[in-house]
Amino acid sequence: MVSLGSRTAGGDHRARHVSATVPPTAGGSELVAHDVYPDGLVRLSTSMIGTDDGYDGLDVSGFVVMGDALYGSGYKAANGEIVNAGLSRVGGGWSSFTAFERAEYRSPTGDFWRMNAYGLRNDGTLFRWTFDRTGAWRSKASYPGFTGVKSMALISKTRTYDTFLANSRSGALYTIHIPTTSPMKPVVKLVRRSTWQGFETMLAQPCGRNGTLLLGIDKDTKAGYLYAVGHANGLATVIQGRGQVPITFDDPVNFRWIPRYDDWLLGE
Repeated sequence: MVSLGSRTAGGDHRARHVSATVPPTAGGSELVAHDVYPDGLVRLSTSMIGTDDGYDGLDVSGFVVMGDALYGSGYKAANGEIVNAGLSRVGGGWSSFTAFERAEYRSPTGDFWRMNAYGLRNDGTLFRWTFDRTGAWRSKASYPGFTGVKSMALISKTRTYDTFLANSRSGALYTIHIPTTSPMKPVVKLVRRSTWQGFETMLAQPCGRNGTLLLGIDKDTKAGYLYAVGHANGLATVIQGRGQVPITFDDPVNFRWIPRYDDWLLGE
């Protein structure tokens, strides 16, 4: 089941579940919070952490790009209304970025933690930042060569690497395996050669021990399609189409709602 999030044209946060039946089914759209952002300003969003605060409310945190700036976004909501909220400006120069996501990993025993953020610029350069325990951005690294990438979804985060599934404008589907070591040296593997060019947004949810539920969203037709993806292994990767999701994807920005610690992405 994919925990689908969206930022509406009016700046609201909404949530709904998409289930991997054949054909897929979708629950009703639920209002998480009203007027989280100014109308129409958020262009990119990371996955959003939503945590029950223990008092019938929800604590939400993540990152968004508005205009040329990146912001840390956090708020507390109850009954669809914001109790308190804050935006923390990280920096400028983000109008040229086409994708952004964060990968936070915490070991099952709790003895190891790391967080990285990844941004794809429109010249094909992929950036990585490493966070320290205070939340400061450290160790900026980059790697060129991704001009053909249309969208990318995080499918693995482990102690030593992160992996994205990316589609290209020419229709290919790839994994981008990024070790956490320096210098940054991504490893790209072809998964499918064609037919994947239609999706402007892809979202990935854990499925079983080592698989992924992949939701591909075509912003032109406002249609979404669900796939069950086996453990990524290049062209040998098993992909089963589940069908078209029976809702209209007309919100400008989509993302995934995630728990704080138990988001075990092991798709590669």
